[in-house]
Amino acid sequence: MLRSLFVKDFAIVGEAEIAFDTGLTVVTGETGAGKSLLVDALLMLSGNRADAGLVRHGRERAELSAEFDLAGRADLLEWLREAELDDEDACQLRRVIRSEGSSRAWINGRPVTLTQLKALGDRLIEIHGQHEHQALLDRAQQLALLDAYGAHSEALNLVQTLAASWRRVMARIRQLSGGQDHAERIDWLSHQVEELSLHALTAEDLQSLEETHKRLANSGQLLQGCAGLAELLDGESEFSLSRLVSRAHGESQRLAALDPALASLTELLDAARIHVDESGDSLTRYQDSLELDPERMAEMDAQLGKLHELSRKHRVSMEELLPKRDELQEELDSLRNASTDLDTLERERIALIEQYAKAAKALSAARKTAAKRLGQSVAELLADLGMAGGRFEVELESLPPGDPNVQGTERCEFMVSANPGQPVRALRKVASGGELSRISLAIEVAALGMDDVGTMVFDEVDSGIGGAVAEVVGQKLRRLGSQRQVLCVTHLAQVAAQGHAHLRVSKASGADATETRIHQLDEEARREELARMLGGIEITRETLAHARQMLQLAQAVD
Repeated sequence: MLRSLFVKDFAIVGEAEIAFDTGLTVVTGETGAGKSLLVDALLMLSGNRADAGLVRHGRERAELSAEFDLAGRADLLEWLREAELDDEDACQLRRVIRSEGSSRAWINGRPVTLTQLKALGDRLIEIHGQHEHQALLDRAQQLALLDAYGAHSEALNLVQTLAASWRRVMARIRQLSGGQDHAERIDWLSHQVEELSLHALTAEDLQSLEETHKRLANSGQLLQGCAGLAELLDGESEFSLSRLVSRAHGESQRLAALDPALASLTELLDAARIHVDESGDSLTRYQDSLELDPERMAEMDAQLGKLHELSRKHRVSMEELLPKRDELQEELDSLRNASTDLDTLERERIALIEQYAKAAKALSAARKTAAKRLGQSVAELLADLGMAGGRFEVELESLPPGDPNVQGTERCEFMVSANPGQPVRALRKVASGGELSRISLAIEVAALGMDDVGTMVFDEVDSGIGGAVAEVVGQKLRRLGSQRQVLCVTHLAQVAAQGHAHLRVSKASGADATETRIHQLDEEARREELARMLGGIEITRETLAHARQMLQLAQAVD
């Protein structure tokens, strides 16, 4: 549910922040005041393409942001978590449109692409009233709405699961059915496995190889350095470490005889003498193990070179060559057993086709029943909405024979005739915006509570109607608002009176600029606004009384 909307330097809106609540919120104002700018702002936050003309004249950028309450929308919270855009239960959309035409978007403070913004926006807001902004014009959405209306989730899930399983089995069959390519693949795999088995090393053996290679490569420097170190430890020089420590130990013994307090020093120097002697012995053993072996060095160079070659060839590190061999061995074994596996897979494919056909047939039957009920319900509502004699049908078109489809074996098309005697036509081809809005309203009311979209917006839903029909439209919207958050831009008092909340849009012109302002109306201001809508510029006692009565009647229905 939309909690708040912030708009700055957007079209002719300077700055506005609007709080929203549950129920039906109506938006009214004089023609040209900018009522539909709220809809435009929500469209931008839903991922529609930006236009530099939406930035207020003389400003560098327009800023838009909206906060949504996701209570009860575990699916959206999961979507945010999977996209790493979650921030506890918060959901804030933000977009900045620059005067040169570029734009940037954020979700919960993190930069996102327009595609991500649209993916989330389409699940938060559904906008009705203009051809290009209606989810109901999309045939996939129409089928989804029909399935929601008919409570087909279990049957649809079964169809989708079976279709997905069929695709996995077919992919495996294609992989195993290679003909000549199959044989060539086996030959290639056999060579690779043999080569890797011959040369690849375990991580421990590879580490040992690299250490030995490094030692042999530096054996000359090591021999020279060890000789110098041996001279420092126990050489002929009177300044060798062993001689210096021995003299220090002897001197400490002489002094300790004079003062026993120095006995601990003598012990430390004795230990040092022993450590120096052991260091010399260890160094001698290391020197004896060192050798210059050019032949072994060449063998190791060749071995490491081969490992580097295999690493580049298979695009893995040298440590990963053995796991790569195991992976190729597994594929090789699978291909060698392909005939047995193919028989099993073919039986599984046939079984899945039969199961899918049965499940799809059951889904089709359920859809036909739901389509008839939905068509009747919407047709009845159209009469209430001033389209007496209008027809609404849900047409199910069978897909041509082919692979199992995750959506079943038919497509859906909403068909409408707005006038008696006229043939039904596809809803997406209906020309009149007002008719399209009312048809969409009728569908939403008929399918009330069947979808998950929390906020629905109707832009000029009352276009071309008035009187009693307008009052019915308002009542339907109010009823819709009892289940969903609804925003409605209207120019009719009969519709506006049905709102649970009321926003008035006004335009003020100064010497240098024109600015749109948005006000939330209290009870008294609502009566005055309704009176203006009923009576024009001059508000009389009668129009105020009429406005009060309309508000009271709307509230009495609840």
